[in-house]
Amino acid sequence: MFNKLAFRNMRRSARDYLVYFLTMTFVTALMFAFNSLIFADDIEEMFDAAGIMAVLVGLAAFFIVLIVAWLINYMIRFMLEKRSREFGICLLVGMEKKEIARLYIRENALLGTCAFLAGMALGVLLKQVIMAILYSMIQIKYDIHMELNRFCVLMTAGCYAGCYVLALFRSGRKFRKMNIRDLMEAQKKNEEIKESHEQLKKWLFWVSLLFLAVFAVFIFFIGIQDAGQALFFLTGIVLVIYLFYIGLSSWLICYVQKRGEAVYHGQNLFLLRQFSSKLKTMSFTMGTLTALFTLAFLGCTVALMFSDYQNKLLETKFPFDVQIYSGDVKDDFADEIAVLEKETRVLDAFPYHIYADVPLEDQKETEDLRRERASQVNVWLSTHLKTFGDMYRNKDGSPNLKRIEKDFADGAFYCRYDTYMRLSDYNHLRAMLGYKEVLLGEREYLIHVKDRILLEVETMNEDIVIEGDEGELEFAGYYSEPFSQDGHNGGDYVIVVPDSSASSLTPYYAELAVDIEGEAPAGLGRKLDELAEPEDFEESGKSGRSESGEETGKSGQSETGEETGKSGQSETGEETEESGQSERTGGMSDEEEENEDMAFFGHKIMEGNVCCGSDTIVVMSVTNMVRDNLIPEMKYMLSALIFPCFYIGLVFLCVALTVLSVHQLSDSAKYRFRYLVLGKLGMNKQEIGIVILKQLVCYYLCPVILAVVIGGSVSVFMSGKFIFYTGIQSAVFQYFGLTFLLFFGIYALYFITTYVSFRRNVETDL
Repeated sequence: MFNKLAFRNMRRSARDYLVYFLTMTFVTALMFAFNSLIFADDIEEMFDAAGIMAVLVGLAAFFIVLIVAWLINYMIRFMLEKRSREFGICLLVGMEKKEIARLYIRENALLGTCAFLAGMALGVLLKQVIMAILYSMIQIKYDIHMELNRFCVLMTAGCYAGCYVLALFRSGRKFRKMNIRDLMEAQKKNEEIKESHEQLKKWLFWVSLLFLAVFAVFIFFIGIQDAGQALFFLTGIVLVIYLFYIGLSSWLICYVQKRGEAVYHGQNLFLLRQFSSKLKTMSFTMGTLTALFTLAFLGCTVALMFSDYQNKLLETKFPFDVQIYSGDVKDDFADEIAVLEKETRVLDAFPYHIYADVPLEDQKETEDLRRERASQVNVWLSTHLKTFGDMYRNKDGSPNLKRIEKDFADGAFYCRYDTYMRLSDYNHLRAMLGYKEVLLGEREYLIHVKDRILLEVETMNEDIVIEGDEGELEFAGYYSEPFSQDGHNGGDYVIVVPDSSASSLTPYYAELAVDIEGEAPAGLGRKLDELAEPEDFEESGKSGRSESGEETGKSGQSETGEETGKSGQSETGEETEESGQSERTGGMSDEEEENEDMAFFGHKIMEGNVCCGSDTIVVMSVTNMVRDNLIPEMKYMLSALIFPCFYIGLVFLCVALTVLSVHQLSDSAKYRFRYLVLGKLGMNKQEIGIVILKQLVCYYLCPVILAVVIGGSVSVFMSGKFIFYTGIQSAVFQYFGLTFLLFFGIYALYFITTYVSFRRNVETDL
């Protein structure tokens, strides 16, 4: 009998709380679909960085489980309060408390099981969509195949069941502590509105608005300078999210009590009283919903930023089919060319050098003059680019040469010395990329820079002096086409001089640019990496810096600036002794090789005279760059951030909207009597429908507006920084605008469903 009763009650709950049931179904589908990314064996075989996706999706799943557990616990307790009178009557007629608790737990377990099974069926289809999108992003063909990975199913079921077990356990304990009187009066608790100190609490509303204004001024105009300010504003935002609604409800109560001008206009008195009482009893819940909406905005915004980067800029990072770096200026790349000719059809293989203006000791120049001449462009960029701010400036504004020399000796942003290229080499590379040939006079030079910093370096030529064999050279202009300037052709820039003026320059490191026919075969980059000595190439997966949390690959230099990879040059430009060591190891000890020779997810990173430029969002400097291998891998790594952010955003949004909808629909019976009174006072169904619409709009918009203000401000700030640091050509409001459109689409779906159901429930007796 109890099983039939539990099944009947479950069907009634599914009908009464249809929005909740559908949301749990959709959340289950999302959990299964995204968990499948963790157990995708085919992707794990393709990329050494496959573990990133598993880690980030797993981290996202952890936060998802917490929020879903909160939703389930909230809904079970909410339904318990709504049915408390029913359970109180059951106790009165002789049922034991344990029997009622078991019945209620069985109902919710059945409801959760049905939602889980429906969600798994939907999840199998949703998985195909997500996998197809992922494979399309990484430029690999995807064949649809329906399968259920048992580990993925177990993980999804475990997370889902864990949420329900915790929620049911807490509700069961609470239920067993209640008596008949508590159950009969539980539903009335939220209807009690205690008004006290409203005149004082209403100021929380204005204080919250003032704090938001100060926060906006700081992030857009002043900037958050240190961790202390960041912690202060983060704490303030959390407090504002919750205190705002206490202040707003008190302000509305005071406004009604003072009989403001708008109170008696139309149905405002009814709406204001309804809205203020709702805020009064749900201030904490509204604050939590605002926090969820804000996090949903931020998650989707971050996902859209990196998706845009992936689509627009990633291709420009690797303009050459193949490009290989060597710290040994005598390297002829014979082994690399042999591998390329075996694996591909080589159309053009062009070895060349990057040079440095390193004066010899016998020129008897002062140390300061040598230092200034050898790294003047590096000093100018480090003290003028907005990326660095005042990092490399003294308090009086002068360059902090000691810090610049130390950081650049370690390969922080630029090489120890300014990087040069011969005009003939430059034009050959331009021809390989399909660019027009550039002409220079015998006493002219040009600078090729990243497009991202072009506007910032317009006046740099006025502050630097470039000399050739016959004296000072004249500046001939800037060029900014994609030119592989994340460490190969310099970092951020390379100075191009006529061949006749390059005779006094010192070869700094060697490069090989290759043009091949068609696409490079998979694994070509790995085969090139394997040419390194075994002790030089460890697949340790160590990585460098990234401000966004994205994995990066970057290596440093020895403190003296000597090349640490292949045999190189000393500070004076003289060749270092190999001392019987392999030409590839540059005479380093085993300990030095272990520290310097690292791998970036299976790729050998650059070592020696390296520099990756001022990029700080996504940086990848590896020795052997194979365009058709690296682009899919980089897209996969970016997707490992994009997918979890969308995942979190969608789930948080659906959870928040579910709570909003369920609250209104569950109160429809209570509101039915109030609207029945309005009908008897002379309002027709159309007018009542308009009042219902206004009531729901106010209720739905309240947490959304605050979330838009907070999340929008932070999103626009992040977008501006992202655009600045990456140089991507996008409007600063684009990412938040697209996020808002996506948000509004889901929001409208929930709102329309709630409005139609609410109006149908209210108008049954009208």
